[in-house]
Amino acid sequence: MLLVLSTLRERAKHGYQIALDIESESNGLFRFRHGTLYPILHRLESEGLIEGDWTREGDGRRKKEYRLTAKGRRHLSGETDRVEAIVMRFLHVIRGAGGAPA
Repeated sequence: MLLVLSTLRERAKHGYQIALDIESESNGLFRFRHGTLYPILHRLESEGLIEGDWTREGDGRRKKEYRLTAKGRRHLSGETDRVEAIVMRFLHVIRGAGGAPA
């Protein structure tokens, strides 16, 4: 969920673009299979972390664009801090007390 929130930090995007951006930013490490992203988007929307608005493409097709809410920005900031603290503790442990690789 943090990956989805973080990709919406700069601008609103539709689901397919969110999936493409996450795959690109992670160098292919994270990929969404068909049907897995939209339940996440719906959950984030129901929790008030994102909002979606329907838009029309030039050919008349409708797409839902999602954007972070103020609550979503606060949640992303707090969770990012929490994950960074966990990673720092992990690195401290694997590098040993001196900070150099063991």
